[in-house]
Amino acid sequence: QVQLVESGGGLVQAGGSLRLSCAASGRTFRSFAVGWFRQAPGKERESVAAITWGSGITAYADSVKGRFTISRDNAKNTVYLQMNSLKPEDTAVYYCADIKDISTMAPRYWGQGTQVTVSS
Repeated sequence: QVQLVESGGGLVQAGGSLRLSCAASGRTFRSFAVGWFRQAPGKERESVAAITWGSGITAYADSVKGRFTISRDNAKNTVYLQMNSLKPEDTAVYYCADIKDISTMAPRYWGQGTQVTVSS
């Protein structure tokens, strides 16, 4: 099993930036990739970005391309989500998940989530 802990959420004004972290522990050698998801009130959870541990292949939702950057530090077993030019519609609880592959974004294990609030 893989345990995931998110951090870095908070309140920011529109146009600002935040960096989220997702620290993985446990059987990380079995982990292929990590994805970031978000869920806004009253909406379904949606995928945001993903990255593979090995080759660093990335994928992004159209809504965040050019604004968000996903990266990883294999030595620290940590994945980051740098969020720039934030918009009020980015407000959501952000979750990281251990995923089977970045094409399907099928999750295996979830973190507890971190709140991101963007004020207008």
